[in-house]
Amino acid sequence: MKLLTYDIGTGPRAGVLDGSDILDATTLLGATNTLRDVRALLEFAPTAVEQLRETLRRVTVPRVALADVKLRAPILQPPTVRDYIAFEEHATGQWTRSDNQRMEVWARLPIFYFSNPLRIFGPDEDVPFPAATKQLDYECELATIVEREGSNILEPAADDYILGFTIFNDWSCRDLQFDESAFGLGPAKGKDSASSLGPWIVTRDEMAPYYRNGKLHVQCTLRVNGVVWMEGNAWNMHHTFGAMIERAAQDSRIVPGDVIATGTVGGGSISEAVRKGYPARWLQPGDVVEIEVEGIGTLRNRLATPRSAQQPLRFTAPNQRAMPEPLSAEELQRVRERTAPPAPVQP
Repeated sequence: MKLLTYDIGTGPRAGVLDGSDILDATTLLGATNTLRDVRALLEFAPTAVEQLRETLRRVTVPRVALADVKLRAPILQPPTVRDYIAFEEHATGQWTRSDNQRMEVWARLPIFYFSNPLRIFGPDEDVPFPAATKQLDYECELATIVEREGSNILEPAADDYILGFTIFNDWSCRDLQFDESAFGLGPAKGKDSASSLGPWIVTRDEMAPYYRNGKLHVQCTLRVNGVVWMEGNAWNMHHTFGAMIERAAQDSRIVPGDVIATGTVGGGSISEAVRKGYPARWLQPGDVVEIEVEGIGTLRNRLATPRSAQQPLRFTAPNQRAMPEPLSAEELQRVRERTAPPAPVQP
């Protein structure tokens, strides 16, 4: 199933995508109160998704065309957003940085930070350009959505907590991030303005052809204003989704609607695009960023003009981050060899 949040002009509602039509989850489940998003659907009952599957087989309900609705983020306000850094190409700047101590920690632990659940944007929604930055970046990421509550979950059992998968864009103010990271507390204001989620959640059973050994083997393409800036595959994620869930739930708690994001798929940021020779630059108001992921769909956003400041901004970065130089032909070939998906096994 593809679970989504839609609006026909009367407010957001959880729904199920059936071909090019949407079926209303509130009606299907006979809920007395409107289920405003997929999180509300999950909180309706521990078996809400199974009830939906059963109801879809035997009940006919009115349909609304996907083309006639506004899609919202499938989870309007996640309880938490944990964002990891699970791809070595991104963690090392395409192997242009070497720090053995840092990478030993990265290889051993699924490292994450908490992002802002109050600034979640949906598909085809304008994202305000942050007024404080001069170096806005996208990040092409995958995410899993937690289906049920749990604590101290071990990796072998973690799949039972996965509802499905979606696309995540971790908008990043690189100059602010670079400035504040000098203190060593990790990402904060540089990641505070926006994250995009959607266009829907594809349930784990439907993603089974792509989900192997706890990782999604999916092709990812990113375009800015229709021009390709990234082509990559998520097959070589270092930590599995199960490992990330185990780390999140250790001595803690995960609940329905939590977002577990992978971090940037290799090649999925502007610096990485520049190194690979794509015509990339820092983003500007008016740019349209599209992330297309095999088996899921396309998450598209336009950057809106920043709001005028009422007074000069105090908290900006004093310096801008330098854009990297393109890789040499030999370096680029090595990156391609390290990230190429394995050849399919012949029958």
